[in-house]
Amino acid sequence: MLVEQIIKQTVDLQGFRVHTVTKDPGGLVAELRPDTRHRIRCGTCGRPAVYRDMRDVRFFRHLPLWNIPVWFRYQPRRVHCSRCGGVRTEQLPWVTGKQRLTRAYSCFLAKWAEMLPWHSVARLFGCAWGTVATAVKSMVKYSMEHRDLSGITHIGIDGISRKKGQVYLTNVYDLRSKTLIWSGVERTRDTLRSFFNSLGPERAGKLQGICCDMWQPCVEVIRECAPQASLVFDKFHIVRHLMAALDQVRRDEIREKGKEHKNLMKDSRYIWLKTPWNLTPKQRVRLSSLEHMNLKINRACLLKERFRDLWSYKTKLFMAAFTSMLEASMPRYFPLSRLACSKIRSTKTNIS
Repeated sequence: MLVEQIIKQTVDLQGFRVHTVTKDPGGLVAELRPDTRHRIRCGTCGRPAVYRDMRDVRFFRHLPLWNIPVWFRYQPRRVHCSRCGGVRTEQLPWVTGKQRLTRAYSCFLAKWAEMLPWHSVARLFGCAWGTVATAVKSMVKYSMEHRDLSGITHIGIDGISRKKGQVYLTNVYDLRSKTLIWSGVERTRDTLRSFFNSLGPERAGKLQGICCDMWQPCVEVIRECAPQASLVFDKFHIVRHLMAALDQVRRDEIREKGKEHKNLMKDSRYIWLKTPWNLTPKQRVRLSSLEHMNLKINRACLLKERFRDLWSYKTKLFMAAFTSMLEASMPRYFPLSRLACSKIRSTKTNIS
């Protein structure tokens, strides 16, 4: 297969043709020419326009071929567009706006940037860090303009730390396609409301399930903007409350029984917090000896492990019975159990 044919397979050249391909110290240079069988089009509106004059020669970087850089050489034409009412540069199907990277090459760099740091991608493909950043920015813009949110029914909302100093981002994910669909600066009520405003009342009314953490302002905004959706709390934040309660039971018991018990429980915190299958052999031996002492922390740990059965239930009936059992038994040992149970009861569907 000729190089010209390979180029035609990897880029949209409708209205243009590959005239020659030459080799120079910078890589392969493919010179493009207009195809006279197609009418020239305006780069702004895409409608047929009238030729005016030529611009300077421009080079566009394309996908490397056998690790050899590939460049497109083309002299764009300027047109007079009656619809736009002025002089415009012609439409170039292989590039977006005034960029010097083809769409295929921008997508190529952006895909690699998902897996590697941008500096590493730049060194790997022999380009500047700013080139990778430009490619990622253009692909994000293109995806935002062409995304389809009409079929979204289940979303997840999460706040992530962007850097030190309590700087957060609010991310919204489509749980079915497992893709990020929206991101906003800060973690506030207004940030979350701006997402629902961008989604629109019609699409927000089609949401069936929303998964989030136990942050009360987030719950209030969801109930305000999508009251018909089932609210589901993610497993991580529920278990985190249980771990905090379990550790509080350990601290209270040490405080009640004094110094002798403190020496006995020394370095045992993570033995209680860990799941049994993650314990080291030494920790298993230590736990076995502590289990025979009839401690409050041991009973609390058993309840914590019993709580994990919640995620095995498939119906709301069994889940309701299970949470009722927790409310009846756990407050004796878990100071935070009522908070956890009340959060679980506020859901409409099973927690998954």
